[in-house]
Amino acid sequence: MTIPELEAQLKALTPAEKAEAIRILTQSLKNSGRSITKTPGVMGGDACIDNTRIPVWLLASYRNDGATDAFILDCYPHLGAADLVNVWAYAEAYPDEIEEAIRLQDEADEILDTPENIP
Repeated sequence: MTIPELEAQLKALTPAEKAEAIRILTQSLKNSGRSITKTPGVMGGDACIDNTRIPVWLLASYRNDGATDAFILDCYPHLGAADLVNVWAYAEAYPDEIEEAIRLQDEADEILDTPENIP
């Protein structure tokens, strides 16, 4: 089945059937994927996908810039959709933490991009 075919079938469902489909998908995604962890000394202690050095703020930044989940998964083929579900849930639960991490990274990028820091 293709995504357009699935989309057409999902649109044809009743509201109750859609709710049940969401419940099934959410449950299947929650039971897989890696958790989000903070490890001192790893990526500055920022929240990362477990057993990776991929911080939540980085993926949230990509999403803020308009990247789709499909694009992110193409860029990080070792991640799965369930990993992104966990990332988005964490980012939604701790928005101030994620926004601050993005802000700090943007400031660091600006410093690195100043003419005196470019070789």
